[in-house]
Amino acid sequence: MDWKTFQALLSGVNKYSTAFGRIWLSVVFVFRVMVYVVAAERVWGDEQKDFDCNTKQPGCPNVCYDHFFPISHIRLWALQLIFVTCPSLLVVMHVAYRDDRERKYRAKYGDDAKLYKDTGKKHGGLWWTYLLSLFFKTAIEIVFLYVLHRIYDSFYLPRLVKCEISPCPNQVDCYIGRPTEKKVFTYFMVGASAFCIVLNICEIIYLIAKRFMRVAHKIKSRDRSVAIHHRCKDQDCSDCHLPMTRLDIKPPFRAEETRASAPNLSTAA
Repeated sequence: MDWKTFQALLSGVNKYSTAFGRIWLSVVFVFRVMVYVVAAERVWGDEQKDFDCNTKQPGCPNVCYDHFFPISHIRLWALQLIFVTCPSLLVVMHVAYRDDRERKYRAKYGDDAKLYKDTGKKHGGLWWTYLLSLFFKTAIEIVFLYVLHRIYDSFYLPRLVKCEISPCPNQVDCYIGRPTEKKVFTYFMVGASAFCIVLNICEIIYLIAKRFMRVAHKIKSRDRSVAIHHRCKDQDCSDCHLPMTRLDIKPPFRAEETRASAPNLSTAA
């Protein structure tokens, strides 16, 4: 895995994220990626070599290890980190698409023309892309936690496992190497993943609440404009804040009513 490319990808997403998103990136970098690279890989190492069974039967330790550890923790976490960062590509690709449209628009209509106020602003389609990426990341985190719990029956790592699978001659005792260290790192990585889920849910709630507040503000402003419009229809509009072109005001009198009728000369004569 190229961790420099991985870091560059997440750093590019950071400038388009909210405060919760930046905290999520920090947790992923410091408490998951760094711990994975610096410590977790060394703790696990070649765990099959450290899996010791009290039998010399050929093939028995290998079969027992495959039964109790079908997927290595360290490889499962690496796969989880890859999958959980893939939704961030959606945001980066959408912003790149906006930048390309903005460049073509300026090339066609001049450098002063702007198609977007800010290509990285979370409005319109980009807001939906960002929100969907959060749902995807949350779903991926939950699925991997479920898979880890399902495969190993719990997040607890025992010191001793009993195996009676063929070709083992009878029930044998197998011992896991450095079980305490592995158990500590398992709980730590599971806790970091759960914290990332909480951050994603908080960010989803924040984005939806902010969108509702923006829509409510627009509706309130529109209702205020309509109220001023109706109030000004039957009053002097000198104090009205709306432009005259937006007011549906009938003229106070008609021109044909003010024209003086011609005098009846025949009766005057």
